[in-house]
Amino acid sequence: MSVIPIYRQDHRHPQAQACASCEVRSEALFGALDEAGLDGIHMHIASLDLAADQVLYGRGVPGQAVYTIRAGLVRFERHTERGDRRIVRLAGRGDLIGQEALLQRPYADEAIACTPVQLCRIPHTLIEDLARGPGTLPRELMLRWQAALDAAETWVTELSTGPARRRLLRLLLRLADNADAQGVIWLPRREEIGAMLDMTFETASRLVSAMRREGVLELGPARSARLDPAALQRALRAEDVA
Repeated sequence: MSVIPIYRQDHRHPQAQACASCEVRSEALFGALDEAGLDGIHMHIASLDLAADQVLYGRGVPGQAVYTIRAGLVRFERHTERGDRRIVRLAGRGDLIGQEALLQRPYADEAIACTPVQLCRIPHTLIEDLARGPGTLPRELMLRWQAALDAAETWVTELSTGPARRRLLRLLLRLADNADAQGVIWLPRREEIGAMLDMTFETASRLVSAMRREGVLELGPARSARLDPAALQRALRAEDVA
């Protein structure tokens, strides 16, 4: 993990300049701050770049910071009682992760980059200081916390119930939200799909093969695939009326 330290070099903090022009600023925690507000806080914030499969933080590690994802996809893993690793959630562009740090609790899951990821690291002490002052930060925090809860509930209701084919199609739809400009998505391994969607490895393999034949996806190198959005929507509509 490479950390890019931010130093004040001129009349305006360079990280504040970066945030002012950031494509996810409107979705980010400090999106409501004006330029003066950005100048006042960003000496405390660092930009991070993760390679695919690089660990951001481990389960049980004391939380020191929250993170805004600027680009890429992060997965959250934990061990089951049998010792198996299971992906329990995904987070992508614009999401705030690591909220356990705000309660001074250890991180609940291991956070790992699925793809190359760009993040902003925000110390929990900075947020605590800002939350004690005037402004909309407490409300923004609550909104993002609720979004994380909604995402967890959606994961359970949409990806853990219903026919296996429908569950996989819904997963692909979620992954499509984080596709790159060429429509390429990160595709979990078959055993990971099975664990995520509560199906066997064989079922996951069979369904992925079927979707390749139907033109929904085209496998690429290194855990990637290219989706056909129109074919995916047709398959979802067919499942909904089945």
